[in-house]
Amino acid sequence: MLSNSGFISNASFAAAPSGQQTAFTSVAELVRAGKKSYQAGQFANAIELWRRASELLPQGDTINQAVILTNLASSYQQFGDWQQANAAISQSLKLLEKSTNQNILAGALSIQGSLQLSQGQAEQALSTWESATAIYKKLGDKALTARSLLNKSQAMRALGMYRRAKETLLEVSQNLQKEPDSQLKVSSLFNLGDTLRLMGDRKTATSTLQQTLELARKLNLKDDISLVLLSLGNNARAEQDIDAAQEYYKQVIAASNPNIKLQAQLNLLQLFVEAEQTDEGLTLAKEIQPQIEKLSNSPSRTSIYAQVNFVQSLKKLGRDAINRVSTAQILATAAHNAENIGDKRAQSYALGYLGELYEQTQQWSEAQKLTEKALNLALSSNAPDIAYRWQWQLGRLLKAQDNIQGSIASYNEAVKTLGNIRNDLVSSNVDVQFSFRETVEPVYRELVSLLLQPKLIASKTNKADVSQENLKKAREVIESLQLAELDNYFREACLTARPQQIDQIDKSAAVIYPIILKDRLEVVLSIPNQPLRHYAAVMPQAELEKIFDRMRRSLHRTSSQKDRLNIAQLVYNLLISPAEADLQRNNIKTLAFVLDGAMKNLPMAILYDGQEYLVEKYNLALTPGLQLFAPRRLESQQLKILAGGLSESRQGFVPLPGVESEIKQIKNEISAQVLLNKTFTTQAIEKQVNTSRYPVVHLATHGQFSSNADDTFVLTWDNRINVKQLGELLQNRASDSNNAIELLVLSACQTADGDKRAALGLAGVAVRSGARSTVATLWSVDDTSTSAFMVEFYKQLAKPNMTKAEALRNAQIALLKQPAFKHPFYWAPFVLIGNWL
Repeated sequence: MLSNSGFISNASFAAAPSGQQTAFTSVAELVRAGKKSYQAGQFANAIELWRRASELLPQGDTINQAVILTNLASSYQQFGDWQQANAAISQSLKLLEKSTNQNILAGALSIQGSLQLSQGQAEQALSTWESATAIYKKLGDKALTARSLLNKSQAMRALGMYRRAKETLLEVSQNLQKEPDSQLKVSSLFNLGDTLRLMGDRKTATSTLQQTLELARKLNLKDDISLVLLSLGNNARAEQDIDAAQEYYKQVIAASNPNIKLQAQLNLLQLFVEAEQTDEGLTLAKEIQPQIEKLSNSPSRTSIYAQVNFVQSLKKLGRDAINRVSTAQILATAAHNAENIGDKRAQSYALGYLGELYEQTQQWSEAQKLTEKALNLALSSNAPDIAYRWQWQLGRLLKAQDNIQGSIASYNEAVKTLGNIRNDLVSSNVDVQFSFRETVEPVYRELVSLLLQPKLIASKTNKADVSQENLKKAREVIESLQLAELDNYFREACLTARPQQIDQIDKSAAVIYPIILKDRLEVVLSIPNQPLRHYAAVMPQAELEKIFDRMRRSLHRTSSQKDRLNIAQLVYNLLISPAEADLQRNNIKTLAFVLDGAMKNLPMAILYDGQEYLVEKYNLALTPGLQLFAPRRLESQQLKILAGGLSESRQGFVPLPGVESEIKQIKNEISAQVLLNKTFTTQAIEKQVNTSRYPVVHLATHGQFSSNADDTFVLTWDNRINVKQLGELLQNRASDSNNAIELLVLSACQTADGDKRAALGLAGVAVRSGARSTVATLWSVDDTSTSAFMVEFYKQLAKPNMTKAEALRNAQIALLKQPAFKHPFYWAPFVLIGNWL
């Protein structure tokens, strides 16, 4: 929703000198008629009228000639006639070089910025609109300044500068708040809501977009209504509310604007693909195809992306949907059009996906040529968010041609690029289909697979095993994947990674990195002062995930002990048995796991060797990666706790009667400031955390860990604090590394039912809170056993030279030895995330 009006209508066509009055009157009439035609969408007629007006202007009338040329440029833009549009606007600006009419100059710059953005030249557009904004501000024109700022925000979004765009849009919205309702106000609110959506702040986005929709309907702005409904549909889709998303898209499709309708159809087609509604998808694809074919007649970035998206959806619909010859033609035409308008970014997308089409038909040579050309275009246009795709694709193609070293090199470049664009990646690719699990995660996993395949490496190097260099790189890639998952979870790159060496942290601790690959489970083992080693279990990914699902289900209180021990021993044999001799030889006392995928929802404590649980042999900890937690021991004399909780029912949640007893017993053991029930408010927590130094914060309240950051929360008396808000609540402490919270304990929280990736929420809380360590539960546990566990945990923690991991282990073993709580359901869900010292 660009905010410039599309043409300049405030030019003054002055009266003519004697003898030329008729011509001047005719010019004014032609200009007005052209304006009416433009507003009616009759762009060809507007061009003809403005051309005639231009021919009738007397020589030397540079201002009016410039106005007409600017309007012509805007009309040519509607047809995608970039050559004529660029020529007209360049000529207009040349005529205005020495003009003192700054208003006309700013209008021409506004149109030039629009042309530049439409041709994929976002940096130039931002610079142009900055010049226009400066002129409008100097002239004191508030309305046109606001329009120009909105335009700037569009360029910022195209460049991935979402925070800057948000700040600009907030400024505009505040300036317009007291102004009468207008299309400008609608445009401002819409752009703000859509930007918030792209930043992942979906709840605020929904609220802002609903407000925009009400205003647009009040003013009867039909196109704006459709655009807002489209954005609400995209937001619902991101929230996994498929029914609501489909309803929004169908409302847009019922509207009249063909361009907005097509975008909604393409998004609805993607929804059908994701939901595996193949019949509905095939029917809709047939409706869309004629519109896609017409797009080649009016090339623009939007039309090229629409063509690319359509082909991507067709490929996912399967063989019945895809005619490879016609889809290849669509992509080839899109690439040709992108080249003609000089849009390297769009050309890179079209050529790259054409290369992918050739890859699927195993035409390796042609696929490689197209991919390399797409990559060069992405690199030359400073588009790393596209470049990594083609580096990855090139890696796959080289592997298919048995060039393993070349493949590894390409994958390494892709991972390096992904690391460099953490801030932009999570919100980029909004115009072309983007899924973290489909287009980012596999890059890391496939590189690890290549690095850890001795046979592939040996065939080229005559070495029988994986080199230490490859093992170190594989470990680094696994940690980078953990970081990327959390970035995607928060929809922003909010985490600071600092490389750590296990040897420097704890000489009695080993780190175990299991990773699920398509054809096997790989495990990298890191023991202080020892070479890295790895071991694998050859098993399809689907079978591995069934095993992990069985283990999770075996932990129900009603499950069979025999089944539980059998599956726990099977997983022990996969993860621990091959390393057992090394662990014993090196006197390892603590195992830190960097878990992957479905394993994140499993407590490692219950792994079983046939005689003992793993927790009976080792201290245990989880970490999303050594890069994310600074190592530091919690001194027993530092123990001072801020303990807060809810024992009463609030906000529809059941009471937790054991909480009051739990907090009372903890206070009897250790110095504690207590916030209970009515005093346990968000404001009270923030005040206590930031005015007093509490190394330990203990929250005994309802909470949930979810794969959706917005659904991960802890409950206070007056609020639900989601994971991002929790980070903000504690950020003052977190920003002071010497005064950071050492331990955050979340008692009574649980992972969301049926959410296979819910443990992402647990990791998210652990890293976002700023605490060096977090203790939490993987599922909701009986009040009595939780209270008993927590009291014992703090007793252990208060002992001299006691690490958090050892205190946790001792508390779990104490529960395990009580007949009432010997089932793993009671003691296994407690996990330590982060620094185990």
